[in-house]
Amino acid sequence: MVYRILVFLFFPLLGYGQNTIGLPDVINYSKQTYAGGLQNWDIKQDKNGIIYFANNEGLLSYDGSKWTLYPLPNKTIVRSVEIGSDNKIYVGGQDELGYFSPGANGRLQYHSLNRLIDNKDKSFGDVWDIVAFHKDIFFRSTYKIFKYSAETIVAYDAPGEWSYLGCCNEQLYAHDYKSGLLYFDSDTWKQLPQKSELPTNDPVTGILSIQKDSALITTLKHGVYFFTKNGITKLQSPNNHLFETERIYAATRINAEWFALASNNSGVYITDLGGNIIQRFSKTEGLQNKNVLSIFLDKQSNLWLGLDNGIDLIVYNSSIKQINPSVQDGSGYSAIIYNRKLFLGTSNGLYSTALEEKTDLSFSRGNFLPVNNAMGQVWRLSEINNQLLLGNHEGAFVIKDNTAQQISAKPGFWNFVPMSNTSPSEKVLAGNYNGLSFFNFSNGQFTPSNEIEGFRESSRFITIDKHENIWVSHPYHGVFKIYKKNDGTYTYLTYTNKNGLPSTLNNHVYKIKNEVVVGTENGVYTYNEEKNSFEPAPFYTKLLGTQSIRYLKEDTDGNIWFIHEKTLGIIDMTGKDPTVFYLPELNNKMLSGFEFIYPVNKNNIFFGGEKGIFHINYEKYKNLSSPLEVQIRSVRIGSETDSLLFGGYFKDINDKQIQDPNSIPKISKDWNTIRFEFSTAVFGFQSSLEYCYRLQGLNNNWSTWTNRSEKEYTNLPPGKYSFEVKVRNNLGKESAIAVYTFKILPPWYQTIWANILYLILFGASLFAIFKWQQKKFDAQQQKLQEEQQRKSYILELELAKTKSTIVDLRNEKLEDEINFKNSELASSAMHLVKKNELHTKIKTELSRIMKVTDNPQLIAELKKMIKTLSEDDNMDKEWESFTKHFDKVHSDFLVELKEKHPTITGSEMKLCAYLRMNLSTKEIAQLMNISVRGVEISRYRLRKKLQIPTEMSLFDYLINDKNTKSE
Repeated sequence: MVYRILVFLFFPLLGYGQNTIGLPDVINYSKQTYAGGLQNWDIKQDKNGIIYFANNEGLLSYDGSKWTLYPLPNKTIVRSVEIGSDNKIYVGGQDELGYFSPGANGRLQYHSLNRLIDNKDKSFGDVWDIVAFHKDIFFRSTYKIFKYSAETIVAYDAPGEWSYLGCCNEQLYAHDYKSGLLYFDSDTWKQLPQKSELPTNDPVTGILSIQKDSALITTLKHGVYFFTKNGITKLQSPNNHLFETERIYAATRINAEWFALASNNSGVYITDLGGNIIQRFSKTEGLQNKNVLSIFLDKQSNLWLGLDNGIDLIVYNSSIKQINPSVQDGSGYSAIIYNRKLFLGTSNGLYSTALEEKTDLSFSRGNFLPVNNAMGQVWRLSEINNQLLLGNHEGAFVIKDNTAQQISAKPGFWNFVPMSNTSPSEKVLAGNYNGLSFFNFSNGQFTPSNEIEGFRESSRFITIDKHENIWVSHPYHGVFKIYKKNDGTYTYLTYTNKNGLPSTLNNHVYKIKNEVVVGTENGVYTYNEEKNSFEPAPFYTKLLGTQSIRYLKEDTDGNIWFIHEKTLGIIDMTGKDPTVFYLPELNNKMLSGFEFIYPVNKNNIFFGGEKGIFHINYEKYKNLSSPLEVQIRSVRIGSETDSLLFGGYFKDINDKQIQDPNSIPKISKDWNTIRFEFSTAVFGFQSSLEYCYRLQGLNNNWSTWTNRSEKEYTNLPPGKYSFEVKVRNNLGKESAIAVYTFKILPPWYQTIWANILYLILFGASLFAIFKWQQKKFDAQQQKLQEEQQRKSYILELELAKTKSTIVDLRNEKLEDEINFKNSELASSAMHLVKKNELHTKIKTELSRIMKVTDNPQLIAELKKMIKTLSEDDNMDKEWESFTKHFDKVHSDFLVELKEKHPTITGSEMKLCAYLRMNLSTKEIAQLMNISVRGVEISRYRLRKKLQIPTEMSLFDYLINDKNTKSE
């Protein structure tokens, strides 16, 4: 009954042949992901790795990070795409054909060739195939094949209907519903000379080269044919009937022996030259739908599928495969190879399949069958004493003849460990939900034995050291050392954070290179027997640091596999020095908390996964490294809106994408944001790539490695910048640096013209300032001069005043002196007057005495005296002395008066002198010894002689006359 059920379940698989047990990852891209149309009709790749799709809504490109859609001007479906030797991307739509090439800003721009087609041929419908043959481009529609060469287009009419156009072994072929398969020669389509079994009414869908003179031909409804120099014959394969039913829509070559056939009804078949099915990919294997319209093998040997709804990528050349033994999804807990069979323990039970002799066991073909009586959680598979033990949720089992035979009904066995290194081991230790149990082995049978009393911890992690001490760890309770006492019983010690461990939680014990180690939250710790405590292991600390380690496993080459959080890594010991790297392809895919690694050899390492088991061909993984090349795919500048500055192509499509130093863009400062997008055309392995970048001119230091493929800068100051980016994979291999150089222009007020204007304004300002300063200086100078003049005037006034004062002082002094001299002269004159009066009195008295005396002698003497007093000489001498003094005081007044009025007499001169001295009339009368009346008369006479005007006084005239003379 069970057999019938299995046959029923697996009948579809048996009908199509066995698939490989391991299948590569299939990545689905829905129309929402690539933002294009549903159907994808054709696929091509340029030399830089960019993939192009003929999509319902235009030409679609993918660079590994970003999808870009380029619609045709008439918005028609793009049915075909080809990259010509002239580095142009040729496309065909409905009544439209042309090519895309980079525009000035590096974005693809469409150029129609319809203008070269004769008017009678312009209604040609859809272009289904485009082929670059030599230097010409051929376009196939249903009734026309167009040849584009040297800016001319020639049309070839179909004998019936053109159904295929392709190139193989340097020959161009076309299929016609009426004439069959034709070849192009001397600008003419000719019939094949060989005998052909091809039906004319069934379109050819692919011609794939096998050798130089042979090929494989696929048809839509009649399967596969061989094409040799002897003719075209039907492929003799039992699967050909299947291919006829499935309708082969497209085909591609994978390697020298394998081909991929894309069907309308059942996905993709991988076959060999004999038509034997190697692998199959349909919805069961992860495709979005089973109708495959186009298929393409890229440079990394990945298979791209253009679907009726979406795009799928089969990472065909990947060294990581998934093995899912159950029709239902189930987690993978354990794996083992036993008696040339692969046993996989899952959450749904135990499965097995026979293995072929393959270096890479994932390519072994077979169907997994469930092991009888082994359903439910399978925790561990162990080969001990040449027998296969199964630890299951329901007990312990031994596997024989694909059936699980229970050896212990105790629930929950985690693992089995032989107590001896010799084979067979007579005693086996088993960890279970409630402690540790022993099994005895005798006569080829395992039988339950005793348990370790007193130890009731769940024992999922067990190892035995060289002293036969049993080490057990519990993620929440610590690490336990179980050792045998002298009486043969066991006891145990508990190690926690008090015994060197960083924490009581999350400790996992393993045996690596015959050493007991513990993976902890703070790295790997080792046991120090002398101190009876744990301490950080220097070897692991140097390589892994203090990151948390959940799992450790040593493989057959001495490499140490480890799991940090949900990331798989390896310490590779095969080189000169240990090397650490990670396998990001499995991030978040492993079974967290129940990690499992089963290393068979360097080509076959199995990992427990959330869905089934993963297989890694580690040798291939290390050596399979596509050349890394990072490309800057777009540069956008933004302010309030975004603008595309660079669209991804510096030169033509297939050229090395290096920026021309003579075409460096200049960006206005108004665009305050610049955003770079970059990528590496390594498909299926994007998770293993990290980017590093810097902006020369802003910061010369490289950034930290990141998986982000974009970078944005804002508010860059004016200047010249070079954005540099490089990529590396998880193996540490780096690419060359991609560079994009640009200039941020200064704002208008910082441009050279502005600087010139500033210079002019500055010069004008300097000139204005100079003029203003000059004017100010002149004004100040004038003001200063005026001030100086004012001050000079004031000074002159002051000097004049001073001089006047001095003159006045001098005059006062002179006047004082004159007054003093006049006083002296007046005194002298008065003295003379007094003297004369005295003389007169004396003479009078002498005369009186002489009259009254009789003495002659006395009279004679008196007469002498009178005579002496009366002499005029002395008077003249006194006058001369007086005149000298007078002239000194009055600046030769008398001399000048005499010169001016020579007729003036001595008495008149005396009168003038006395008048000049401002003496009174009485004083003058006494000095002149005349009466007052006589003085007035003399004054009158003098006025008349001097001709003095009536209105002027005699005194004023004498004063002014002197002054006038002085002037």
